[in-house]
Amino acid sequence: MERELYIVVGLGNPGRQYAATRHNTGFIFLDYLAAKNNLTFSASRWKAELANDTRWQVKLILAKPETFMNLSGPAVARLADYYKLSPENIVVIHDDIDLPLGKIKAVAKGGSGGHKGISSIIESLGTDKFPRIKIGIDRPQEKPGEETIAVDSYVLAKFSNEERALIDEKLPLLEAGLRLLVTEGTAAAMNMINGLE
Repeated sequence: MERELYIVVGLGNPGRQYAATRHNTGFIFLDYLAAKNNLTFSASRWKAELANDTRWQVKLILAKPETFMNLSGPAVARLADYYKLSPENIVVIHDDIDLPLGKIKAVAKGGSGGHKGISSIIESLGTDKFPRIKIGIDRPQEKPGEETIAVDSYVLAKFSNEERALIDEKLPLLEAGLRLLVTEGTAAAMNMINGLE
């Protein structure tokens, strides 16, 4: 029996200068999976670096778009078209400024919430009905008397050592959520991780 195929898209910006930034949490997760399981990313004709994984009785294509965040959609749409996948088989991993740092949440569909990478994917796929697992990066903590921090500057800034340690601590939970999503469905992943603190 042929294994079901999922594309797992991690969102981020290409280039070493962005590697450790908050907006690259999707890339950080896929790099974690690759390092843990001896997977190698390679360039492709779809403007995304890809790695193949066959654990969990499914076929996974891990994808890191090589375009900047707000142009992520075309690469995702091309992959979906080539592999003839429905949106339900495209899982997007991304940062979420409206969740507390390290909080993980799975959703089956929905708007972009202002996330430019998600906006691009919705536009390119023509639907918002694709599952996502979000990782909270929190909003900038403004202090009285200090200048307001612009959201764009905040998400493109690097994690502090303490913040990154918390993100790294949550990556195994994110992996467990992804495993449930691709083997038992989005509802199972939501039930497992959305109630956790």
